[in-house]
Amino acid sequence: MYDLLVIGAGSGGVRAARVAAGHGAKVAIVEEHRIGGTCVIRGCVPKKLLVYGAQFAEDLEDAQRFGWRIENAEFDWPTLRDNVLAEVTRLSGIYTQTLQNHKVEILEGHAAFKSPHEVTVGERVLRADKVLIATGARPHIPDRPGSEHGITSNDAFHLEHLPSRIVIAGGGYIANEFAGIFSELGSTVTVVNRSDRLLRGYDEQIRDRLLQISLTKGIRFVFNAPLDFIERQADGTLQVHLQGSETIECDSVLFATGRVPNTEALGLDRAGVEIDEKGAVKVDDMNQTTCPSIYAVGDVTNRVQLTPVAIREGQAFADTVFGNKPTKVDYECIPAAVFSHPPLAGVGMTEAEARNRLGSVRTYTSDFRPMKNVLANRNERALYKLVVDNATDRVVGAHMIGPDAPEIMQVVAIAVKAGLTKAQFDQTIAIHPTMAEELVLMK
Repeated sequence: MYDLLVIGAGSGGVRAARVAAGHGAKVAIVEEHRIGGTCVIRGCVPKKLLVYGAQFAEDLEDAQRFGWRIENAEFDWPTLRDNVLAEVTRLSGIYTQTLQNHKVEILEGHAAFKSPHEVTVGERVLRADKVLIATGARPHIPDRPGSEHGITSNDAFHLEHLPSRIVIAGGGYIANEFAGIFSELGSTVTVVNRSDRLLRGYDEQIRDRLLQISLTKGIRFVFNAPLDFIERQADGTLQVHLQGSETIECDSVLFATGRVPNTEALGLDRAGVEIDEKGAVKVDDMNQTTCPSIYAVGDVTNRVQLTPVAIREGQAFADTVFGNKPTKVDYECIPAAVFSHPPLAGVGMTEAEARNRLGSVRTYTSDFRPMKNVLANRNERALYKLVVDNATDRVVGAHMIGPDAPEIMQVVAIAVKAGLTKAQFDQTIAIHPTMAEELVLMK
């Protein structure tokens, strides 16, 4: 009999298991794939490493203007791929070691509920006072003829060869990140989207700037073009047929059309756990499901699908249930980034949201060429934006696109979360010369 059984060893599940064990609970965690979950194995970590690798394409080009002569530079995809996968294996081992150091029992296999306190893993039946569902989500694959010929972000890290021509279906952060990666590494990239906009939820000026820069880099976009079907030709190439639009020939199709909570094979009905219309586990603000002994955190709940949010939820659950410290996660003002080329980031309200919620707002923007781009003769501009509540002078939103935008935004998020005013931004002396100084110089 365990005090806690965690199903899923991703970011949220590992944090919950470790913290609960630290509070003195007897904990086991069940994982059917690899310790680390989406973020470590097939998400944020390997994706960011590919982004770093892709950035060298521009850096090597720009280096010539800074006096560096780099002759016959060549890119070798298997080297980057294999080094990234080796780092993923290393990190998975660290996660495993962390669990073992906290005396969390690790069980391999598929878990399914037999009752509110019983979970089967293979032939074993495990009993637990509390169960935490942390099974995450997986890429959505459109139900269209020929979709079996496409790949998802999970597969992109294991490609034998870089495709010379790739079609990416979707308009969210995964689509734009992989569009940048493949384009920088030399693929011809076409992004097809069923709607007419990219990156819903981000500020309109920032996402428009990404579109402009992406087009300049040679990425092609086809909007209002839902996927109809995919055909494989005799020579192995693919033909992507778009509804009411064109047919595109390519070598690979990547689906980046959203993510689906992993709830189907858990036997949730046998435990009285309800799911919503999208298949996500229903929880209250303390992460408790409709069954009192069962909780859920992370992407499987489809609240905010971000790794740091899952970690916060796992921590809050463990502190609440096993640490005698009732904790609720604050979902207001969550910063987020898109690791596109260049990257963008935002926190707080977009201009449109602020006008709808607050009425009278002021916006400040700085549209500039980073110093490095000037000397490199790279005509690519950064854009920073602050959204200010006219009534209180509080900065209620910050949005930016440009080199290192996510790194800068992490610190800006503290100021926005703390409710600092535009006057307080203005009173802060700039660090010169930096890009980030623009944030305290906007008039």
